[in-house]
Amino acid sequence: MAGAGRVKGAWLARVITLFPEAFPGTLGLSLTGKALAEGLWSLETIDLRPFGIGRHRNVDDTPAGGGAGMVLRADVVAKALDQAAIGTPPDRVRWPVVYLSPRGRPFDQATARSWAGAEGATLLCGRFEGVDQRVLDHYAVEEVSLGDFVMTGGEIAAQAMIDAVVRLLPGVLGNASSTEEESHSRGLLEHPQYTRPAVWEGREIPAVLMSGHHGEVEKWRRAEAERLTRERRPDLWDTYLRT
Repeated sequence: MAGAGRVKGAWLARVITLFPEAFPGTLGLSLTGKALAEGLWSLETIDLRPFGIGRHRNVDDTPAGGGAGMVLRADVVAKALDQAAIGTPPDRVRWPVVYLSPRGRPFDQATARSWAGAEGATLLCGRFEGVDQRVLDHYAVEEVSLGDFVMTGGEIAAQAMIDAVVRLLPGVLGNASSTEEESHSRGLLEHPQYTRPAVWEGREIPAVLMSGHHGEVEKWRRAEAERLTRERRPDLWDTYLRT
């Protein structure tokens, strides 16, 4: 899954999951897939099932105190985390260890940049009602959320976060400036984009974008980014005004 050959020092994602067949998924397509094949980053899945208990390799049990659903066992997850830690630095800045959890802090562009500056990351994909809290505390696992909603497991969230990180890695997009102008890169949503034809269904491309005056184009884009952020994301706008 690491591609033809991993470039020395390339960013590595290790994913602990009950469904390793879900990877690389969309990460194997387009620019992230090309970068994976070229070794600009690599992906390793760690199947949680072989660490299960007994003949049936059970990985979960009923919640302590009662309640619906099942909880991933601390002893099972610990073995997978131990394997994932092999060859990685203990410093969580250099190598984040993350549990994809709806109660975690929100994943954002700043987090993506931080992880992209690390050597790699370990992502634990939960299932059922979650993971025994003791193993999260013992291994100092950070809980991170894709958004304020609940999914059946962490695999899709892991792919989304990895995608956000990989596209920031050197050489993946080709044009580094594209990451500087997009949504959230400067604390603002991205300005509207247009391309040919110049007129479509009676709608014209804004004249300033056709003027060839780069200074005026930049001013228009900045104003539009501010307008959209103010209208659609007042939370981001308030933060932007404070910085």
